[in-house]
Amino acid sequence: MSKNIESIDRREFVKKSGLGLLTAALAPSFLANLKAGERLKTAHIGLGAMGMADLSAISSHELVDVAFLCDVDSENLAKAHALHPNAKIYTDYRIMLKEMKNEIDAVVVSTPDHTHAPASLMAMKMNKPVYCQKPLTHHVSEAREMKKIAEKKNLVTQMGIQVHSFYDYKLATLLIQSGIIGKVHTVRAWSPKNWGYDGPEPTGSDPVPATLDWNLWQGTAPERPFKEGYYHPGNWRKIMDYGCGTLGDMGVHIFDTPYNALKLDVPETILNECRLPTDFGFPEHNMVTYQFPGTEYTAEKLTWIWYDGPGAPSEHPDLILPNGDELPDQGAMFMGDKGRLLLPHFQQLPRKIVDGQYVEMDIESFNLGKPVKDYEGESKKHYHQFVDACMGKDECSAPFSYAARLTETILLGVIAGRFPNQTLHWNSKKAKFDEKEANEFLDGKYRKF
Repeated sequence: MSKNIESIDRREFVKKSGLGLLTAALAPSFLANLKAGERLKTAHIGLGAMGMADLSAISSHELVDVAFLCDVDSENLAKAHALHPNAKIYTDYRIMLKEMKNEIDAVVVSTPDHTHAPASLMAMKMNKPVYCQKPLTHHVSEAREMKKIAEKKNLVTQMGIQVHSFYDYKLATLLIQSGIIGKVHTVRAWSPKNWGYDGPEPTGSDPVPATLDWNLWQGTAPERPFKEGYYHPGNWRKIMDYGCGTLGDMGVHIFDTPYNALKLDVPETILNECRLPTDFGFPEHNMVTYQFPGTEYTAEKLTWIWYDGPGAPSEHPDLILPNGDELPDQGAMFMGDKGRLLLPHFQQLPRKIVDGQYVEMDIESFNLGKPVKDYEGESKKHYHQFVDACMGKDECSAPFSYAARLTETILLGVIAGRFPNQTLHWNSKKAKFDEKEANEFLDGKYRKF
């Protein structure tokens, strides 16, 4: 492990790595140089739980060859390599990308949140299509950078929100845009998951597992001693240096359909009602209220309230269901001037509610076929869409042009958690808050490692 590690500004990293030197836009089919019958050689960065799911789904495409595998944990790497023994293995994604840039056709990034942008940006700088897990980035500035580069280079990109391609979410989008509940004025969304930590920052250190390169796992994040049970594996989402809390995990999925259906941009104001910040862990309970400018599918302004943590959501008349029914564990409720639409998360059909009663809907008219409840099969659609887009045969439905705006919205709510019970005002054109003290959290220092 490096003992003398400096911090560098993210912009300096972009400059030094050559990411600021954008080439002219490429042809829409980035891999048009592949000859007929050739296969897509993929490189996979991050092979933990979600990384293995991504690997399985991507490799299930008949035209994919898994050529390169990279993880900082040798146990993860060994499990993936056993499934793809012909793949070349690496511990450091930077070495893999530099050595194999001429052999890699597309890159899949499935790391903890803080490494999404550093790994993706390096691959994009090399003109590689990228599939990156959600949330797209750890910082707002990174999301804007990734959107900018993807668009200027005309790269095929997809954020890993696989439920974006599920039947029930496609149906809900069509229902809302058909005006089935009129103009929407409020959305309430919730998840009782707890990717927060209200306890004290741990002290001392534990031995780093022999299988883990702790320096590489931390990557560009600030250096700290390893503590068993706090970071790797599994709990990093709770910690500010690495994750984005429940909002950054489940919020991205549950926000996605209302955000897409209502054609929202980024919010104008954000208020997070939560405990005081600790500068280490995210709050275990958040209630975030966003105000969005109106669109063709909304009232003049749209109010969006997000609840997370054990017991979420808070009781509200908007969330009372007919017949005394219980709310789904996770989901969203659209409130319009002609009724409400309940959208459970996930693989449950949306339900229309008017005057306290369920109302039948004609879903056959939307030509989506019969409802589907097949998580594995439905999930693959999103991954295969990326592969097909790389081959010039399809377009991605969650490209970085969309994913960056959705992620920015999520991250603004995360930042608001550092200023509890204070309304923050977001200037999208300037990419700054009116409240200057909040702007320091839009970016971050990249540690040399």
